[in-house]
Amino acid sequence: MSVQTGVLMYSTRFCPYCVRARLLLDSKKVGYEDIGVDTRPELRREMMDKSGRRTVPQIWIGDRHVGGYDDLARLERAGELDELLKQVS
Repeated sequence: MSVQTGVLMYSTRFCPYCVRARLLLDSKKVGYEDIGVDTRPELRREMMDKSGRRTVPQIWIGDRHVGGYDDLARLERAGELDELLKQVS
């Protein structure tokens, strides 16, 4: 996956987990591409094909599929998120 910012997230506008993921990424001062799937079923299908999951958010850091918000937060708690983000910045 060649994401210009290095971080890609499929999300919906009002999903609480999407909001939390945005807040966490924003707190890291990292740019990310946020692809809204609210009204774009073809983008939701694209997300499902890439991730194998139906839920939002779905997050990639570089080529690594991180998963959803809980997975992102787990990386943060383990002290691994900053290192991953350094690899793509």
